[in-house]
Amino acid sequence: MAEKQIEIHKQIGENWGTYMKLMPEVGDLYDQFHGEVYKDGTVKAKEKRLMAIVGALVSGCRACMLYQTKEALNLGATVDEILETCAVAISLGGTMAAGEATHIMGFLKELGKID
Repeated sequence: MAEKQIEIHKQIGENWGTYMKLMPEVGDLYDQFHGEVYKDGTVKAKEKRLMAIVGALVSGCRACMLYQTKEALNLGATVDEILETCAVAISLGGTMAAGEATHIMGFLKELGKID
């Protein structure tokens, strides 16, 4: 049976929530830092999330791939923007990033964004 990316995304979120409850002092700092980093500035938040997708794909962080894709979509990123972002990652990370991009494709399919 194929992995369900939406379910993986949900499980990661639940497990991260547990960590945040057990380590609130770390969680508060983490939230503050990321809130500052990903807010609109000279570079808009959507573009920052797209950049983060590249980093996630090249480093192979599935949690980051799914989370950043969801956040980019929430900020109005189009499927075409996400696909181009994946192409940049593939140009940097080669076949390993291409393999990781399949998780994003599965996620977009499950979300009904692509066929």
